Amino acid sequence: MLNILWLSFFLIAAVSSLAQWLLLGNSQIFGQMVTSLFDMASLSVQIMVVLFGTLTLWLGFLRIAEHAGMVNTLARWLGPLFARLMPGVPRGHPAIGLITLNFAANGLGLDNAATPIGLRAMRELQTLNPDPETATNAQILFLVLNASSLTLIPVSIFMYRLQQGAPDPTLVFLPILLATSASTLTGFLSVAFIQRLPLRDPVVLMWIFGIALFLGSIMAGALSLSAAALAQVSSLTGNLVLFGIIVVFVAVGAWRKVDVYEAFLEGAREGFDIAKDLLPYLVAMLCAVGVLRASGALDIALDGIRWLVHVFSGDDRFVDALPTALVKPFSGTAARALLIETMKFHGVDSFPALLAATVQGSTEPTFYLVAVYFGSVGVQRARHTVGCALLADLAGVLASIAICYWFFG
Repeated sequence: MLNILWLSFFLIAAVSSLAQWLLLGNSQIFGQMVTSLFDMASLSVQIMVVLFGTLTLWLGFLRIAEHAGMVNTLARWLGPLFARLMPGVPRGHPAIGLITLNFAANGLGLDNAATPIGLRAMRELQTLNPDPETATNAQILFLVLNASSLTLIPVSIFMYRLQQGAPDPTLVFLPILLATSASTLTGFLSVAFIQRLPLRDPVVLMWIFGIALFLGSIMAGALSLSAAALAQVSSLTGNLVLFGIIVVFVAVGAWRKVDVYEAFLEGAREGFDIAKDLLPYLVAMLCAVGVLRASGALDIALDGIRWLVHVFSGDDRFVDALPTALVKPFSGTAARALLIETMKFHGVDSFPALLAATVQGSTEPTFYLVAVYFGSVGVQRARHTVGCALLADLAGVLASIAICYWFFG
């Protein structure tokens, strides 16, 4: 999938540049494309410097939480819920702890760190699979919840915004929280409907009611604020929660006699190993997206969509963020590259950049996750996985657009 997507970017750019040269007489187009290649390669290295620090930092704190038993405690709390949502997984099975740790990494927005943990969880679930080539209900629910990207603290998005010079990287905290909740709820309910999960069970109802109450209180409070006040509250809340999590991890670790410094270094080394493997992918995708933009092909496609919006007398500001939304189901790397390119082209705090950041934080690459997670354990029949995950993606994108007009409109 990535091979086809990457190749198509260059082929479309080639056709577009030839058309501009032969039909429009723009002989400068090839120089612009070559300049874009070098600019994007340089930008990739700049981003990696920040990414090294971010992944190293947060995986270090996450390892402290793991050694302090916080992950196992959370797994015990979630045990009654998992027993009803994944009845095929016995209580105390290693998969439960790994799933919890995976959700924790996703919740912190550490998607690159969450993937290796998720692969370990999928392998544990596969040990319970009576038909190794067909996905079980538990595997499907786990993957759809991953694809719907329940992100509570989108650290990676904050990092990209910071790297691009945003004066307040956490400005999109609340929009992402609301949009990712919409995508996750849609994905969960679609799987629950097909698998006939016991949503009327008291334990399940308690969790659903608690989450709905939490999100409802956020929305109720937001309704009473102006757009400027919403942005300030989102920033303050994001920074408080972010620093609060760090303090809790370190304090609990110290209280439980964990050598917090050594635990942090252990996790930080893992973060360093993960980050260093990302540079080739980032260079490849950013350069491809840069060439596509420089060739004019991306602008032509967006102008066509913008024209359709004008026909129906709609607001077209969301159109410039659509590349991130359209590519996200296929490749997280490509979507990340398009997000960064949107911030660089339109400005980090422009409406398209804020919307693209919200979309990036509210969904995950469905086809990539299906290929990697199921491919790692030899599952060939995904059953209803893709349909439910794509429905969650659509809900996340639509919610992102509506929420960003509400917050930043």
